[in-house]
Amino acid sequence: MSGKRQQTQRQLELSFEVGRAATAADPAPRRAEPPAAKREAEGPASIEPLMEEVCERENLKKALKQVKSNGGGPGVDRMTVEKLPGHLAKHWPAIRERLFAGTYEPQPVKRVEIPKPGGGVRKLGIPTVLDRFIQQAVLQVLQKRWDRTFSEHSYGFRPGRSAHQAVLAAQQHIAAGHRFVVDLDLEKFFDRVNHDILMSRVARRIADKRLLGLIRGFLTAGVLENGLVGPTDEGTPQGGPLSPLLSNIMLDDLDRELARRGLRFARYADDCNIYVRSRRAGERVKKGITDFLTKTLKLKVNEEKSAVARPWERKFLGFTFSMDPAPKRRIAPKALDRFKDRIREITRRTRGIGIERMVQETATFLRGWNGYFGHCETPTLLRDLNSWVRRRLRCFLWRQWKRGRRRFEELRKRGVPPRNAAAVAGSPHGPWRIAASPPVNQALPDAYFASLGLPTLAVRSAA
Repeated sequence: MSGKRQQTQRQLELSFEVGRAATAADPAPRRAEPPAAKREAEGPASIEPLMEEVCERENLKKALKQVKSNGGGPGVDRMTVEKLPGHLAKHWPAIRERLFAGTYEPQPVKRVEIPKPGGGVRKLGIPTVLDRFIQQAVLQVLQKRWDRTFSEHSYGFRPGRSAHQAVLAAQQHIAAGHRFVVDLDLEKFFDRVNHDILMSRVARRIADKRLLGLIRGFLTAGVLENGLVGPTDEGTPQGGPLSPLLSNIMLDDLDRELARRGLRFARYADDCNIYVRSRRAGERVKKGITDFLTKTLKLKVNEEKSAVARPWERKFLGFTFSMDPAPKRRIAPKALDRFKDRIREITRRTRGIGIERMVQETATFLRGWNGYFGHCETPTLLRDLNSWVRRRLRCFLWRQWKRGRRRFEELRKRGVPPRNAAAVAGSPHGPWRIAASPPVNQALPDAYFASLGLPTLAVRSAA
């Protein structure tokens, strides 16, 4: 570590230490959480000032580490993650005082649009790195208090929980005989959250008015788009650390309503599937829950994308299910289409790159994809995809070799007998068909691609 970096780190620790000393000297002493608050999930999380806990040294160090780990681009002030420690070392005491006084004002978020897999764009709101740091510090304090109060059927954005667990829960509901699904699609959920309703839910759990004001400040900070800052009257901008927790607070009412009605369900963020025994029951549930979401939470259900159907006719978090009495997890058709589209893009002949780099890019994609979709229960499908990917790579090399003489020489160099090499090199068939021929498979076996680092798709253990 360079001397300058060590000095910045020491200055930062001293700044956080000052915050710790100021907290200890605060005239309002910290009091233990009353037993009643622990038993009552909807009561205030604590009567103690939470802002001092947010600004504790260890919490801040953990938040800074997490923000640096997450990375990401700069916000409207153009400050990068790398510059954040130096900024905090210089300005943290003043920032802390504004947080304690309840006068800290978050900056507008920067609008970023990313394409959705199924078409269209998803609008993200990227806070400044300083606001991300403060949001992360708030998140760490609130999440450890609130997470235990959430439904056991909620799986999104929660420590120790995952999308795979949600899919497994759905599979278990189907296996238990609930073979109709009410698939509800919340239209632009993160953009449509009503601030007053959300803050009323947050206020049930927080007594510290400074923290309540700070959270509302993050919601209403505005958004910079096309060079102009516009207001944010609704929604929780995706892109900040605090947004997922606030979405769970908002939809906790939905979880409680579903539990009150005795329904079986699995929810991951705004993806919620309810499982019933008949279509008639499904239609009744769909109407009742749609009315609840519309009237109580002021959320809009997309009727075109919502449905009551058989589980194998719908997808949930990229998976679907077989019709067997003991249903199997399968990869949804749209997810398979996106897989092939991405592989086609990586292995496109006109990219002007060599086979080594192409295999590296393919390998990176396959590892990430298999990490998620490897939790399916269809090994035959994965074997077929392995063969398809390698055929794409053989097709790329065949095109790269271009002429018959070059192709003959490459096949011979790789051990193909002269007669077989000549027959394939002079074949009038197209590259895709030739890539499946025995001589080309002999010249470019699976072991060749494995030597370049290409992994094999395989079923992983259940969630």
